[in-house]
Amino acid sequence: MKLSYVLVYRRFLLVILSVLVFLPLPLVLHSKEAECAYVLFIVAIFWITEALPLSVTALLPGLMFPLFGIMPSTQVASAYFKDFHLLLIGVICLATSIEKWNLHKRIALRMVMMVGVNPVWLTLGFMSSTAFLSMWLSNTSTAAMVMPIVEAVAQQIINAEAEAEATQMTYLNESAIHGLEADETAIGPETNEKTEKMKPIPGHSNDAVETSSKMDTEKNSVTGTKYRTVKDHMMCKLMCLSVAYSSTIGGLTTITGTSTNLIFNEHFNSRYPDCRCLNFGSWFLFSFPLAIILLFLSWIWLQWLFLGFNFKEMFKCGKTKTVKEKACADVIKQEYEKLGPMRYQEIVTLVIFITMALLWFSRDPGFIPGWTQLFSEYPGFVTDSTVALITGLLFFLIPAKILTKTTSTGEIVAFDYSPLITWKEFQSFMPWDIAILVGGGFALADGCQVSGLSIWIGNKLSPLGSLPLWLIILISSLIVTSLTEVASNPATITILLPILSPLAEAIHVNPLRILLPSTLCTSFAFLLPVANPPNAIVFSYGHLKVIDMVKAGLGVNILGVAVVMLAIFTWIEPMFDLSTYPHWAPEIVNQTMP
Repeated sequence: MKLSYVLVYRRFLLVILSVLVFLPLPLVLHSKEAECAYVLFIVAIFWITEALPLSVTALLPGLMFPLFGIMPSTQVASAYFKDFHLLLIGVICLATSIEKWNLHKRIALRMVMMVGVNPVWLTLGFMSSTAFLSMWLSNTSTAAMVMPIVEAVAQQIINAEAEAEATQMTYLNESAIHGLEADETAIGPETNEKTEKMKPIPGHSNDAVETSSKMDTEKNSVTGTKYRTVKDHMMCKLMCLSVAYSSTIGGLTTITGTSTNLIFNEHFNSRYPDCRCLNFGSWFLFSFPLAIILLFLSWIWLQWLFLGFNFKEMFKCGKTKTVKEKACADVIKQEYEKLGPMRYQEIVTLVIFITMALLWFSRDPGFIPGWTQLFSEYPGFVTDSTVALITGLLFFLIPAKILTKTTSTGEIVAFDYSPLITWKEFQSFMPWDIAILVGGGFALADGCQVSGLSIWIGNKLSPLGSLPLWLIILISSLIVTSLTEVASNPATITILLPILSPLAEAIHVNPLRILLPSTLCTSFAFLLPVANPPNAIVFSYGHLKVIDMVKAGLGVNILGVAVVMLAIFTWIEPMFDLSTYPHWAPEIVNQTMP
């Protein structure tokens, strides 16, 4: 009974114990570094264990920093709303309109139709369209939108194959009956007697059809009633995981693709304001090849793991489509036709979407002057959030449809119009919990800097400089990848950025060389259903077991870390001149080291 009470109140007990266990830090050491470390430990434990809701834990720096005298309350509060939040608001306006008018579904289905209906290429089609949508929408929304389409296609494939085999079996049975009748006519009564002797004994069977049915029944007992064969079950697993993984991989490609990218961008620009080397265009240039390579390798890995990799089947040309392939094509075509012709609202949303992307890319591309040169009097004033807000406001301004009413005389008159999105619709999409969580991370990072904890951590980590650089990057990437499996991605990156930044400064390495791989690896939460929302969404469809996700996710995790290591030492290095310690990074840590 006592143990059951402990389990019931485990979160409450964890909060109390965490606060008491680390209390000697500020009470005994009496330094600002120790007091900030106490806050950091408490927040990190609550984020990892989710003893309190993530966004509630994120408010603790606003409470504890003023009490310990680390930062005044007004200064802490200013960290909770930054440029990141304006960028997030603009992006969510776009995502709201895309989902409201079903533009995302049209894009996904059209891309799959372009790829073809061969099961191997169909999976790649779903992965490509999911990854593309995830560049602009949240990973969770993308997975939730694509999965019903994938499920419909998978079930149709299974049903079509069963119908085809039933039809084929009926045809074979009819042929066999006609053949027996012909034999009886030709051979006569003697053969007829033999045929009577060969009739099956009750309780036994020597019929090939019944044997085949028994084999199918046995297979069903292994895979469950949902699947006709083991291969069908494997196909469902493959298609589910392809959606989960591609929605995560697609988010790597843009700064706005996932919250971890946005958190890193804001932290980096706040800590190193003189760099001005990271923007939407530069991020896309280095991350897009990385995402393409990882997407392709993940596709090969999943195909090999669940269905085997048949190159002849992959590249067959000019052959007649199988029943499966025709069923796939029919389902996708029917789903696309249900959408009807492209509506005015979808066209406007698409135009704003393209305009936003072009403005982001051309703002400050680096290799040519960007349009920010028009505002050269105010360098650094215009950012990606400016673009997001300009385009975001258009969604509240542009008419979507006219509102009418019927007068007392029966006349229908127009009295107003509704915009592409309303504030209520925007609020339902806006992840306020993420906004508060990120704000808490910024407050925590500011506290570490003001208290001197960042410098202290840097000094203690400086002996790591004796290790090879590639090993330091690999260790930090593996730590991040492991931690993000049990903690939320935003919480993981928020905890580690204030630690990894002083580490880079302490060992006199370009901070981007350590921070970029760690940020990208934070998204590699592929192992468990609870590791991130896309995993949980596909797991809820019932095709997967935890062991399936662990086996597949372990391979994708290893591939992800390997591709990130390759990128950071090849095409990313010359883009940001990672081989030298930059002028925009502080020298304070190295000067204060004993």
